[in-house]
Amino acid sequence: MKIITYRKATGKYFPEGTMRLDYSSSVDGAADWALALPGRNSALWIVIIHGHGSHGDQIFTRCDIRNSWLPVFLETGAGILSVNLRDNAWMGPAASTDMHGLIDWLRSKYGMQKTIFASGSMGGTSNLIYAVLHPEDVDGVVARGAATDLASYYNWCIGQDMPIIQEIAEAIRISYGGTPEQQPELYRRHSALANADRLTMPVFFSHGGADELIPVEQARALAAKMTGRKNFHYFEIPGGNHDSPLTESNSFPKIISMI
Repeated sequence: MKIITYRKATGKYFPEGTMRLDYSSSVDGAADWALALPGRNSALWIVIIHGHGSHGDQIFTRCDIRNSWLPVFLETGAGILSVNLRDNAWMGPAASTDMHGLIDWLRSKYGMQKTIFASGSMGGTSNLIYAVLHPEDVDGVVARGAATDLASYYNWCIGQDMPIIQEIAEAIRISYGGTPEQQPELYRRHSALANADRLTMPVFFSHGGADELIPVEQARALAAKMTGRKNFHYFEIPGGNHDSPLTESNSFPKIISMI
């Protein structure tokens, strides 16, 4: 990763001290960006990955998420890193390499020692994928309304009529360089379900029981596989939709106490 600029972020939504990092990827030179808000505790950072169709400023610009999450995050004194990460990448191989570079940058720039990845939807999915790819970089995960196996999720998506779901399927296919049938080993490596033994850090996972964008079966499959693991906590919201887990805030103080 090559740093291009690191400067004060401009915009009415950003708290004082928010910085914008512009960089180019070591994978292909692609230009991308992230937002960093250093906290009182430079050793602990909260990493946020946005949902599909949003961008790296979602934590600051989407009112429901900002109002529910940001006060809780700021109270911890941790730094906040909100990444754009190639827009709708679903933690494909290029995005995971970029994320690894950003984590290394946090270590060198701020002396970061621990991270909590806290995100929802595509971001929550990406949290789980990155945690099984690089458990050494992740000390805790909060995932809300996430997919746990992109191969089965992709195959579910292509059978749906909703345009946004078709858009998600196409984004996954592009990010992974093909369908699960064309890239089976790559999808397997990026599956939290297939690599659940690598989820050694505390994980808090919440999902709406009536989620129409990411079916709850994705969450239940991982919860079943993690049965008996003291570090895995699953909470299902009966009748909840895709956004229902976004306002659940009890998990964050608990995970802080566990890392």
